[in-house]
Amino acid sequence: MTVQERYEAARKMYADVGVDTDAAIAKLKEIPVSLHCWQGDDVTGFDHDGPLTGGIQTTGNYPGKAKTPEQLMQDMEEAMSLMPGKKKLNLHASYAIFEKGEFADRDKLEPKHFRKWVDFAKKHHVGIDFNPTFFSHDKVKDGLTLTSPDEETRKFWIEHGKACIRISEYFAKETGVPCVMNIWIGDGYKDIPADRMGPRMRYKDSIEQIIAEPHDPKLVKPCVESKVFGIGVESYTAGSAEFTLTFAATHENVLPLMDNGHYHPTEVVSDKIPALLCYFPEIALHITRPVRWDSDHVVLFDDETKEMAKEIVRCDAIDRVHMALDYFDASINRISAWTVGFRSWQKALLSALCTPNAELKKLQDENRLTELMVMQEELKTFPFGDVWTKYCEVCGVPADKNWFEEVERYEKEVLLNR
Repeated sequence: MTVQERYEAARKMYADVGVDTDAAIAKLKEIPVSLHCWQGDDVTGFDHDGPLTGGIQTTGNYPGKAKTPEQLMQDMEEAMSLMPGKKKLNLHASYAIFEKGEFADRDKLEPKHFRKWVDFAKKHHVGIDFNPTFFSHDKVKDGLTLTSPDEETRKFWIEHGKACIRISEYFAKETGVPCVMNIWIGDGYKDIPADRMGPRMRYKDSIEQIIAEPHDPKLVKPCVESKVFGIGVESYTAGSAEFTLTFAATHENVLPLMDNGHYHPTEVVSDKIPALLCYFPEIALHITRPVRWDSDHVVLFDDETKEMAKEIVRCDAIDRVHMALDYFDASINRISAWTVGFRSWQKALLSALCTPNAELKKLQDENRLTELMVMQEELKTFPFGDVWTKYCEVCGVPADKNWFEEVERYEKEVLLNR
């Protein structure tokens, strides 16, 4: 059977349960997902040579890592050519690009240091999201940045945050797409602290100073991201879930950002999404795959990934949730890592769009829970793969069984020659 014939058969099955797969495909094509630049070079960036700090760690040394801005952009283009759907670009401040002989420390970064990224975004007709880089820098004193009791240190990082607000507005104005600017720090302590509140009060004041930097809230969307713990800060992190969520709730135009690797193992972000949507006009997500903790494994089409997408769709919140990928694996081909993760999240969204959510809600509200269970189980064996293959065809990218051949070619001809 041809792709179209298989799709027609699948479309009829879904239509029988009230799902319009043509509409699902058309809708998914317009949902932007932010692609993180740091998968391509193991979070190294271009403004420092030292090791990663702040509870972040990559493992592996797969050949072909991007070492220059040009190589990183080339690799992103290759990966993007294998991904269906609409993209955004997600940058960290440490990926500033300096001209020969030029350098600006993080508190002095300017829009001009990201002009080449804007050119890249315009070339591909995508927007840009942004992240201040509060790690991997010699001004991280005793593992602390925005919570530091040393005012000189804290001032440096506040100025960095303000610079990133200005750069974010530059991105939005140049691309015509609002910029989601995410504040995350790894500040914390390895063992039991003597003062838990003091660092958090300093953190609160620091963020308030950063977001006080003049900006248009329609163009720049500041977020605060929580974390449960990190390497070297196992006992206490200042930016806990309770802290960041309350900060966002009490500060106008600040969004809560949930990374689904930043919680205890028994917590699931899929359940938190509808809870936050009861109160926040918009929220943001960093989508990853935690294996034991925030281990940043490549996103797969697994149960929790599907549940997160289902909650976004069934809550009618596609336009209220800013979605971004966030993982880094140096043990496998980095182009493949990007591609698998992006395609997996696209699959999750398409699966959610192909779910008869209204009918399932009706069964729940009418307490027809036996039928609900039966229908949910039956949907698991519907021919979703044929709808996915059609979506890839519509988007002009290879289907699952074909795209890896291109990755192998690129590795042989480009990556292994670096």
